Amino acid sequence: MLRSSEFEALLDLSARVGADPDLVQGAGGNTSIKEGGTLWIKASGLWLAHARRRDVMVPVALDPLLDALERDDPATEKAQDFVVRDLNPSGLRPSIETTVHALMPQKVVVHVHCVETIATAVHADAAAIAGEKLQGIPYAFVPYARPGLPLAKAIAERIQADTSVLVLGNHGLAVAAETVGDAARLLAEVSQRFAVPVRQAPSADLEALSRLAVNSAYRLPDDGRIHDAATDLESCRIAAGGSLYPDHVIFLGKGSVVAAPGENALSLEEGFRRAGESLPPVLLFPGKGALVLKDISAGALAMARCLSDVTARIPDGASLRYLTDAENAELLGWDAEKYRQQLNRAGQVLQ
Repeated sequence: MLRSSEFEALLDLSARVGADPDLVQGAGGNTSIKEGGTLWIKASGLWLAHARRRDVMVPVALDPLLDALERDDPATEKAQDFVVRDLNPSGLRPSIETTVHALMPQKVVVHVHCVETIATAVHADAAAIAGEKLQGIPYAFVPYARPGLPLAKAIAERIQADTSVLVLGNHGLAVAAETVGDAARLLAEVSQRFAVPVRQAPSADLEALSRLAVNSAYRLPDDGRIHDAATDLESCRIAAGGSLYPDHVIFLGKGSVVAAPGENALSLEEGFRRAGESLPPVLLFPGKGALVLKDISAGALAMARCLSDVTARIPDGASLRYLTDAENAELLGWDAEKYRQQLNRAGQVLQ
């Protein structure tokens, strides 16, 4: 298929953004471009980082999707019914956030899970902070809603004709522009405006962690930054409070497992098995560091790193809005996310 220069530029930007863990983690985030009545958007479960290594974009008929959104058609939840099948030989499924991209009228949309933005978007007063940070930029703050149709409805209620930035409560950031270059510049500016000092975490106690992992299903992570959510006690306290954003729930489960004094990986593991529960991908040992499952997925590893990166940017004592029990359950029971998890377990997202 012959692609426009802007389409090619979007693929370049997608790969670059997807390779930056401060902007995108694992299969999170998505990009899109509108051309000739078609919305090309990153496929569900695939990695933006791989945009130049494999086909990651799905064609969606834009006007029929927008018409269906106006009718409150539940088919818009997955957007699969609006895929242009003749242009989709790989049979990819559109992103779970296709409706977000459709609602923004600009040609190019970039949605990321920028750790700088998330660290602000989880504050109880996130809307006020966004207002201070984004003066001069036409933006909308959207309180948390489950990605998919609920989020699309929340955006539709708040978006204006000139809105080029969406700050999504407990979620992330979307920027939109008429060219890929302008979208990239806007993304860089907004990310910089949300930048805050990062707490430096103490080093992990690798010897102690190795002892804590003996005879268990857990191991030391290769990425040393994963330890930061445990060795920095303020970050550990924040993590212990619950889930802060959707992809944490999808890939790491509800909240974080923080070991109590005297517990080790094996004792925690046995407790979960007795309860008939699946093993959490990550265990946090306050002041010592983290252990991860020996067979942890790449997506879960990326989200474990994200936990450290986000919590390190939240000031001590900040008032936070955690996801509720109902919001956690909604995410864990969501068909679209079950599909993404299926791809993740099968290793397809690593292609």
